[in-house]
Amino acid sequence: MSFVYDKLLGGKSGAIGLLVLSVIILIVFPMLLDGFRLNLVGKYLTYAFAAISLVLLWGYGGTLSLGQGIFFGLGGYGMAMFLKLEASSPENTAIQSTPGIPDFMDWNQITALPWFWEPFSSFGFTLLAILVLPALFAYFIGVAMFKRRVGGVYFAIITQVIAVILTVLIVGQQGYTGGINGITDLRTLNGWDITSDSAKYLFYYINCGLLIGVILLSRFILTSKFGRLLLAIRDKEDRVRFSGYDVANFKIFIFCFAAFVSALGGAMFTLQVGFMSPSFVGIVPSIEMVIFAAVGGRMSLIGVVYGTLLINFGKTTFSESFPELWLFLMGGTFIAVVMFFPNGLAGLWSQYSPDIIKKIRSTFGMANPELPLSSPGLKETNS
Repeated sequence: MSFVYDKLLGGKSGAIGLLVLSVIILIVFPMLLDGFRLNLVGKYLTYAFAAISLVLLWGYGGTLSLGQGIFFGLGGYGMAMFLKLEASSPENTAIQSTPGIPDFMDWNQITALPWFWEPFSSFGFTLLAILVLPALFAYFIGVAMFKRRVGGVYFAIITQVIAVILTVLIVGQQGYTGGINGITDLRTLNGWDITSDSAKYLFYYINCGLLIGVILLSRFILTSKFGRLLLAIRDKEDRVRFSGYDVANFKIFIFCFAAFVSALGGAMFTLQVGFMSPSFVGIVPSIEMVIFAAVGGRMSLIGVVYGTLLINFGKTTFSESFPELWLFLMGGTFIAVVMFFPNGLAGLWSQYSPDIIKKIRSTFGMANPELPLSSPGLKETNS
């Protein structure tokens, strides 16, 4: 019981914070929002996977990646390839010059399914590829970078460059990837209509369940000895190295795990939204993911979920009325967060919530309003 309470839930503060988040996304949102808006929230929550990965990698590991869109996109494209092959059966593509292949391949005069597409006709292989291939790609990047002690701004720039290269590759190989339009017209999952309202509701709840599971798993990692060493590496890397630990291996592991988490969000995005395109792979989405983490609090697994929801709600609201000003607002928000409250929403909550709760207790005549209070909301434990 102590293991579950302390390691997975993060003690009293972490348990209450996770309970509040679960109630909001599993009960409040479905009760208050219609199907269209709830599907939008589901899309926002897929971005929260990438934001959580940045808490692990940037907040605790001290390594800023400006390329988390790479892994988000790889997961999304993996799921989209399976769904597109199912939608491209010979019966559904009988009017094409070459039935049985995706429509964009036929438009580009490709007459046979490429070899690297063929394994994605298996749902089991697809699930494995979604989780393994992004982590494997991250492993090769991590070994190339961390074993040579490349870090800081240089690592951030390199990940950004890789995101650009991957975007150019996807757009340029239109016949194999769908190009700038991406992979669209995704209809069924093992014969089940994924465009129906019931499917969207189910995917929303699956998405929420996976998000909560990722938070619990991440908490377990961060409250373990590995998590304490990760913090030590962030603050005093040379001292940890001189103590006999292989710092590069720690960084490689957390980078691979962050890639796994981001890819899971990308796969759920494809199921939730019904398409995947290179616009979710490049620099802009990767930087937006960093902003989600910064606004929520890069040391808070729960705070970044609120930050992701807040920024995306704002993006949807303001872009509908002032589409030409949204990017300026996004940049201004990031600058304001960095300058005035670098710990994000989680930092503000931990700073002001004790006084707020004391006033509430005093107002309603609750006993012992002066007792010290722990913050139950967004604050994370570092132990």
